[in-house]
Amino acid sequence: MLTAIVLIDADVARIPEVAQEVADLDGISEVYSVTGDIDLIAIARVRQHEDLANVVADRLGKVPGVLGTQTYIAFQAYSQHDLEQAFHIGLED
Repeated sequence: MLTAIVLIDADVARIPEVAQEVADLDGISEVYSVTGDIDLIAIARVRQHEDLANVVADRLGKVPGVLGTQTYIAFQAYSQHDLEQAFHIGLED
């Protein structure tokens, strides 16, 4: 699994709509509205590099209101805490 963090500059008037449209894309697991120099952070999780190009360049970049993106590919995760909890939701000990 390949994970990438995508920083998104968005049209300020459309941030909620852009966030929802990006969140609805296959390959995007999460979208956060944030403070700072960027407007949104999306987490992409795909199987191959080609899939990442498809998600970010071909689909996310074409969402109306996306003004620009910066993509960072993760090499290694140092904390699996949140992922482990997510896989245990609904399971009883």
